[in-house]
Amino acid sequence: MKYLFYLSKQYSISIVAPLVIYLKETGREYAFYTSARVKNAIHEKHPEVKILGTIQEAKEFNPDYVLAPGNFVDFRIPGIKVQLFHGLGVEKPVHYRIRHFFDVFLTSGPYVTERFLEMQKKYKYFDVIETGWIKLDFILNYPQELIDAVKDVPKDKKLILYAPTFSTTMESATELMDTIHNEMQDDEYWFLKFHELMPQEQIAKFRDIDSSKARIITREDISPYLHLSDLMISDTSSVVYEFLALDKPVITYKTIGRTQKAHDITSPNQLRDAIDYCLSYPDELKKRRDVAMGEVNPYLDCKTAERIVNELEKLNPADYPKKHKPLNLIRKMQIIYHSIFRKGYLR
Repeated sequence: MKYLFYLSKQYSISIVAPLVIYLKETGREYAFYTSARVKNAIHEKHPEVKILGTIQEAKEFNPDYVLAPGNFVDFRIPGIKVQLFHGLGVEKPVHYRIRHFFDVFLTSGPYVTERFLEMQKKYKYFDVIETGWIKLDFILNYPQELIDAVKDVPKDKKLILYAPTFSTTMESATELMDTIHNEMQDDEYWFLKFHELMPQEQIAKFRDIDSSKARIITREDISPYLHLSDLMISDTSSVVYEFLALDKPVITYKTIGRTQKAHDITSPNQLRDAIDYCLSYPDELKKRRDVAMGEVNPYLDCKTAERIVNELEKLNPADYPKKHKPLNLIRKMQIIYHSIFRKGYLR
């Protein structure tokens, strides 16, 4: 069986890393089909892999499975189109949008699976398989030496990670910015991780923060900072669940759903008290964390890559696409447009 990873964003490299490792260890054939901007980053982390640069090369590779953590995949490539998901943003409506590219959705847990099974009844052409989200294998197995390699981390301070989403209807940076500036304590050190799609003018407002109190994280992979931090502050970002998987406290700001998963606040004036409470009693909300992860992603055994391969290889590529799959002509035309007029860019 042959596997093709379809990657359009640099942050997708860490998402699929556990699958790449498992396929390599088990002797299965795989390759990457990427945008030009992702190609160099892949070579840094996986110098040995085969990278396909054109749609013709991807077609000639003739994969059995095309694995995409993003929302789009090129329909012209043969093989079963598999949605891996790029995050655990299970509160966001976009997480459940069906764009009619995928034959199989690999869901993270019962809460998500139930939603997709309902849509499967409606559309009839795709399969839903619950395996867990693959990136959690990467996070939970993150090497200690790479965590220790992060430079200039104060050893005598509480470490707080602020990681907001970029969505204009869900972001917290606009309302929390001044409060965060004012509430940094001498016994705390803050990591600020902004989404690559967040407006630069918004990020610029944080650039004058005292470097002895905080730093802006510019690297793509947030994983070492998840491990280093004692507390996360966010909103409706999917990174909340990545931190909860490490069994540590989270403060959310006006999260749009599932408010019980963390310590949710609705006013900037509540932030300081919430920080003090979560740092003083980090296990107080453990039951909430356990319930949330049990519903959204109970698979914390670092065997998701193995589950995915085992489940996919039960499927016969000759059975796909199924007869009820829509023609999806407008979105297919968008894929072709990008491949012709925006070369080096993948949807």
